[in-house]
Amino acid sequence: MAEEKDKMKESELEALVCSAQEGDQDAFAKIYDNFIDQIYRYVYYRVQGEDVEDIVETAFLKVWENLKQYKPQQKSFSAWVFRIAHNLVIDHYRAAKDKAYEELNPDLPDLDRLHHPIKITQDRFDNAVLKKAMVKLKKQYHDIILYKFVNELSNSEIAEILGKSEGSLRILQFRALKALKRELEDLGVTY
Repeated sequence: MAEEKDKMKESELEALVCSAQEGDQDAFAKIYDNFIDQIYRYVYYRVQGEDVEDIVETAFLKVWENLKQYKPQQKSFSAWVFRIAHNLVIDHYRAAKDKAYEELNPDLPDLDRLHHPIKITQDRFDNAVLKKAMVKLKKQYHDIILYKFVNELSNSEIAEILGKSEGSLRILQFRALKALKRELEDLGVTY
């Protein structure tokens, strides 16, 4: 039943994409609303503080500008959108290759609408520790964890984005989680 819901969602998304390709701005706004949180989370865990919003904004601008070039038979729309965001993150690091990197700002804006001070503090601490551990992972492991656990993509979508088979993706996912666990233990996080 959940699979039917996902297929229906995908078909609704494809209908919105077709409308947006014909210039329907309301359809694009719905696409934007559907993907903004996932793309923001993906970029947030890949890029430092103030550059996150710029990259997310640029990603959606590129989606809009290149929407007519999207072909549904080549890859899923979500894979196409994530590929654009992924390429912008890579471009960001290429451009910033010569810059000195600073420690991540622990006062990043809290997007959670719950205003309980203890929860806000714990969430910030958890995000900071997770981000610190993930920075130490291999790029491929880092990406797999973001796609799978932060953005909740399916293995088939991740395999399509990374150009890998689902079998090799499962092996890489296991290794990525093992490496993340090691990094978290090095930071004093225990389970």
